[in-house]
Amino acid sequence: MFVTNFPDAADVAREMTPTGFGLAIVPAGSAEYHEAMAEAEYLVGFVAGLVDQELFKTGPRLRLIQLLSAGYDESDLGAARTAGVPVCNNGGANSVAVSEHAVLLMLAVQRQLVRQHLSVAAGNWRGNQTPRVHEVREKTLGIVGLGTIGKKTARLAQAFGMRVIYYDISRLPEDQEDLLNVRFRLLRELLKEADIVSVHTPLNDSTRHLIGADELAHMKPSAILVNTARGPVVDEAALHKALTDGTIRAAGLDVFDQEPPQPDNPLFILDNVILTAHLAGPTFESNTARVRNAFDNVQRVARGETPLWVVPELAD
Repeated sequence: MFVTNFPDAADVAREMTPTGFGLAIVPAGSAEYHEAMAEAEYLVGFVAGLVDQELFKTGPRLRLIQLLSAGYDESDLGAARTAGVPVCNNGGANSVAVSEHAVLLMLAVQRQLVRQHLSVAAGNWRGNQTPRVHEVREKTLGIVGLGTIGKKTARLAQAFGMRVIYYDISRLPEDQEDLLNVRFRLLRELLKEADIVSVHTPLNDSTRHLIGADELAHMKPSAILVNTARGPVVDEAALHKALTDGTIRAAGLDVFDQEPPQPDNPLFILDNVILTAHLAGPTFESNTARVRNAFDNVQRVARGETPLWVVPELAD
């Protein structure tokens, strides 16, 4: 069974369904969904928030939960463990999309892209409206979380002539650091040293508000923060204060504490923030890669093999 909020992904699923498998594309929570769950062996889609104890009661035949998302913080992994059903993420299928979006936000903030667009559209042309903009070349990028997306972001940043440092609880061996041309720093070292900090960690108990008031205070006043991971990794109230009192210069955000954010979110009125709507990952190309990885895993389980990309908490 395939559940998705993105029509492009559903279209791809119809084209790529493996021979011998039935495909039911249903809206989450609908009558069709509950009817299909009774027979479903594989649940595929943006379904992290559906993984709870009730899921395994309505889907007693489930053998695999295959997420099209990278994040799984909304899933009840304890319930999945009790049911003995593996939960797998998308295997880095959106890593190119998210890394490109992270660099997009860096460039857009450095060049004040939105402000320039609005100024030109309002009939202004240079003169007193010329903003102060910056290059990224020779700037130091600090990547917090050097997983698949973090590594791709590092490579893209180096193409722009940036120097890359990183922090991750799983430190790379020196030979791998050499190959990627990155260097490890402790988190506070990274924050003090980086001109741009880009967040690429999963959301869990250890990363919730990983970047808070104290961490922001260690950043350069000229630095910018980019978050394309999960909103709660950054303390949003602390970030707002840091952006308004000059602790840091600017931010580019694709994610928020609450999604969708409230209309009166104070970040909305700041002119030193560029915002997107948690859309870094779902590109036309990444939808194809997500479905390809998903159906590959479905076939692996059908053959009696161990699935790929089981989330770390269930990997044992």
